[in-house]
Amino acid sequence: MAAVAAAQLGKLQEEATCSICLEYFTDPVMIDCGHNFCRSCITQSWEGRDGNFPCPQCREISSGRNIRPNRQLGNVVEIAKELHLPPVKPREENLCEKHDEKLRLFCAEDQRLICWVCRESKEHKTHSASPIEEAAEEHKVNLQEWLRLLKKEEEYFLESKVKEEEQYKTMRSKLRTEKKKYESEFEKLRQLLKENEQTLHKKLEEMEKKITMVENAKISKLSNEITSLNALITEIEKKCEVPVWELLKDVRSTLSRCNNVKMQCPEVVKSYKVMVTLDPDTAHPRLLLSEVQRRVRGTDTAQPLPNTPKRFTNYYCVLGSEGFTSGRHYWEVQVLQKGGTWHVGVAAESVNRKGVFSWSPEGGVWAVRGWKSLYKALSYPETTLYPREKPHKLGVYLDYEGGRLSLYNADSMELLYSFPQAPFTQRLFPYFYLWGGAELKLV
Repeated sequence: MAAVAAAQLGKLQEEATCSICLEYFTDPVMIDCGHNFCRSCITQSWEGRDGNFPCPQCREISSGRNIRPNRQLGNVVEIAKELHLPPVKPREENLCEKHDEKLRLFCAEDQRLICWVCRESKEHKTHSASPIEEAAEEHKVNLQEWLRLLKKEEEYFLESKVKEEEQYKTMRSKLRTEKKKYESEFEKLRQLLKENEQTLHKKLEEMEKKITMVENAKISKLSNEITSLNALITEIEKKCEVPVWELLKDVRSTLSRCNNVKMQCPEVVKSYKVMVTLDPDTAHPRLLLSEVQRRVRGTDTAQPLPNTPKRFTNYYCVLGSEGFTSGRHYWEVQVLQKGGTWHVGVAAESVNRKGVFSWSPEGGVWAVRGWKSLYKALSYPETTLYPREKPHKLGVYLDYEGGRLSLYNADSMELLYSFPQAPFTQRLFPYFYLWGGAELKLV
């Protein structure tokens, strides 16, 4: 009980002691963080400050000198004084926390100060220990060696800094010279540009007028197409609501107008997809076809094939097995090799199989050519194409009655080229040409 009472009295003693002067509180006051000090102690601690007043105990910052009297704490101090408890004194430095003895030895293994009682304990009995003066001397020698090395290192970095500063100073000087030189050159260029500005401006205005004319024509054409489609859609919607005998009365005329619509929507175009295979009887001897007749690539040597009337012998061409004389049809061709040249499109049945022919509609060919990253429509004259994305797979759409052949990037359905409308009079076949390592596959 006595020990408990002593401990409680010790806590009371601590609570009644100022952490600045280590004496009993005199006129105790509380600051914003909740800690208490003598009024004179905290006032002296904050002397000379205009703002940001730190707590001496927890370092929390207050924006003002907010001091409130703590009368209850003052009463506690009076009680402690009546009990004749001495104020808490600071612990003597350099004492062992465990044995309250002077720290006179240094343990080499644990690298810490110990007392003689610690030295004889099991924890340190087998360790090497020396008087703190000797250990300090040894460590001082070691630290001085480190100090010498670190100063050398610092000297090296200082010299490096000076060299770098000189180097960058020289670079900046050269840069300023170059800057003046280029400023002079650019001034000349600005003068030249200013002189040509009006001429270029006139050219751009002429180009804008031409673009506006083309735009108006295109928009007008699209508007007419929309009007025509709206009228046909309205007619079909009404026809689907009338009695069957009235629906069938002139259905042939309505279907005929439907067939005459030039389909352009990618989803609609793809709905006409057909299976296309290659005709081995038309393939040039240096073209090798797969067993299922859906893939073709070039070879270095000619194959021993019969020279039939259908076979191409002058150009490395091959046609599809299926020919078309009516309807709408869509098929896709994948480009497997990056190198070489290829053609994809359609050819007329009468195209010259044994000699030279023109790669154009006049020669019976409607196709697009690819070589490296260059693409051209085989019109007359040829039309250079600038697709947004490099086409790895081409879509071919044939509208026989509409007299139109269109080619797409099958992945994005970007329209690459649509040949001008012209009536088809012959059977048309899927057409392919390969040279220089090109390889194609029907998908």
